Amino acid sequence: MNLLEIDTGNTAWVLTSAALVLLMTPGLAFFYGGMVRAKSVLNMLMMSIVTMGIVGVLWIIVGYSMAFGDSMGRLIGNPFEFAFLKGLMSPEAVTGGVPDIVFAGFQSAFAIIAVALVSGAVADRMKFSAWAAFAALWALLVYFPAAHAVFSFDTESGHQGGFVANVIGAVDFAGGTAIHINAGVGALALALVLGKRVGFGRIPMRPHNLPLVMLGAGLLWFGWFGFNAGSALAADTTAGVAWINTLGATAAAMLAWLLVERLRDGHATSLGGASGIVAGLVAITPAAHSVSPAGGLLIGAIAGALCAMAVGLKFRFGYDDSLDVVGVHLVGGLVGTLLIGLFADPAAPAGESGLLYGGGVDLLGRQAAGAAVVLVYSFVVTFLIAKVLDKVMGLRVAPEVETMGIDTTEHAETGYDLSHVAYSSYGVKQTLIVPTREEADA
Repeated sequence: MNLLEIDTGNTAWVLTSAALVLLMTPGLAFFYGGMVRAKSVLNMLMMSIVTMGIVGVLWIIVGYSMAFGDSMGRLIGNPFEFAFLKGLMSPEAVTGGVPDIVFAGFQSAFAIIAVALVSGAVADRMKFSAWAAFAALWALLVYFPAAHAVFSFDTESGHQGGFVANVIGAVDFAGGTAIHINAGVGALALALVLGKRVGFGRIPMRPHNLPLVMLGAGLLWFGWFGFNAGSALAADTTAGVAWINTLGATAAAMLAWLLVERLRDGHATSLGGASGIVAGLVAITPAAHSVSPAGGLLIGAIAGALCAMAVGLKFRFGYDDSLDVVGVHLVGGLVGTLLIGLFADPAAPAGESGLLYGGGVDLLGRQAAGAAVVLVYSFVVTFLIAKVLDKVMGLRVAPEVETMGIDTTEHAETGYDLSHVAYSSYGVKQTLIVPTREEADA
């Protein structure tokens, strides 16, 4: 294939979208970082940042091949087919006018944020080394197989894809099952093995920096347009529908969350607004190209309300999902995935018909089956990974470390320098920091 067969407009759009999706992980770091206590903020930021390194390397070495290589029993892509992205620099490695290596870059950002999402469930108490090991194993054993199952499709050229996409036939435009249900239930399994934070349910564990949370939510919403509209892999009507639905569903979810808060608690909070944004983004992800703008608004409103109520389940059932990964991503992902079965509009680019559009229960059944497969697989394998790591290296820091603050012990740093310092202009540069009299006399 020669260069004239590359659609430069579509390629530019996918490259731009890839950058937007990659920005989502630092956005997630800010979102999560603001939600923890001040003594844990750096650790929370680092869990997302180190994931970019670990998963980025694994994706190039073997991840892309495991996700999009020719299927081995519909379970996993051939890990050697595209190892180290071999063959993707060829002029013939072009699909739909977009070079395959551009698609590989786009999907790498999906893999990174899928793993990073899990970290929110284990804030304040997981060893950094244990998280790094978990992130690598979870990417290899859970995310890459799930991505293959959901995102890898059979082609006329003979390529065989994954089970959920091709045997079940579930619809997941941009990752409601492969990313959000997957990460949400994985977070639950890891949190169950790790155990509760010291003082969970007894002492306040409020967010320490709500402006940081709002900044993170804003960056996530911005990047999510690349996440959803970019998944069209073309600058076309499908991308436009996905873009509008990402706007509408997210806006409706935020308002619904705030309304629930106002009716239930008497206040509409900034944390609720930010959380509602994320809930809407999660819910519309699988459905972005299969529903009308009206359907997008309904999905967002339903997800915002249900997720607002679901975040309290951890206190009722006694699991410590620190930053509500289960309540937002698992519940939101399930809502969005299942509601496709009701609201899918045949006029939308996907061309699917939901129950409310005369399509019967077939699509709803396929959506439920696809969600169930990913949910069960992720929970079981994540639980086993966590158990093995706990036996081999231990997952948790010591209770006294958790109480003191994980930033100091794990990173030898603090997020905010609140120590008293004095400055001298006597014989030295004015910028020199010198001990105070009290510190010098100590």
